[in-house]
Amino acid sequence: MTNNHHSTVAVLGSGKIGLAFVKQILQKTSYRVYATGRRSETLKAAESLGALALRDNNLAVRESEIVVIAVKPFHFPQLLSEVEPESWKGKIVVSLMAGVKLDTLRAAIPGARVFRAMPNLNSYVGFSSTAVAENGYDDTSRTVEEFLKIFGKVYWVPEEYLDIWTGLAGSGPAFIAEIIDAMAMGAVAAGMPRELSYEAVLDVLEGTARLLRSRLYQHPGQLRDAVTTPAGTTIKGLMVLESGGVKAVLMKMVEEASRRSREIGEEINLKILEKIRQR
Repeated sequence: MTNNHHSTVAVLGSGKIGLAFVKQILQKTSYRVYATGRRSETLKAAESLGALALRDNNLAVRESEIVVIAVKPFHFPQLLSEVEPESWKGKIVVSLMAGVKLDTLRAAIPGARVFRAMPNLNSYVGFSSTAVAENGYDDTSRTVEEFLKIFGKVYWVPEEYLDIWTGLAGSGPAFIAEIIDAMAMGAVAAGMPRELSYEAVLDVLEGTARLLRSRLYQHPGQLRDAVTTPAGTTIKGLMVLESGGVKAVLMKMVEEASRRSREIGEEINLKILEKIRQR
């Protein structure tokens, strides 16, 4: 990662994702990082990573070239009230807020070049799958892409996909964690120690992902069929999955999470636009 002339980054909101960003930026680049938060514990955590931790969002924005908005969507109106409009001008702003649309961001932060992105908590280990809403592609876009590659893979997608991405990849680590826990507990129920079960599931998950990425099997169903033998163990397990409607439940899980992202966007976009009108 080359920093070019962008030497300072502000991470506004040092929650879980915010701290993951702070950690990776400081480990992998020479950027100076301002990290803001409302709670003392949050600020201490950011400071322990090497960031300049403070509560003053206006100062952090004013002193930075790249600004990452990592607050919860419903806290964004408050953030806007704390930062002077002049402070945003000329900044590269990357919003990680679920549901908040580019048009709303442009109206709320005039004078800045805004981008809307959705990473996930795997940013903490540099393995995020981050989608960025298409917004023209120029030198600034390339800077944002290189910046976001600090945290993992980057995909440019039409903005209408962002809510779906949020339900799939943004919430995905929580969903996968539930599946991992369930499989490990199944092994415990069958008589295997918990820690060994857990490690085995993690190995299987990582290996399966690598195998599918190799394209040896073009579709997950082909890999499933390769493992499944007549009257064997796998088909018996698959029958249980089918009888419980697990595949349909997983599909509905992503669909509902995506729907909620759209709902949040509709709710918060109205509040933000109202805040702008009151300026």
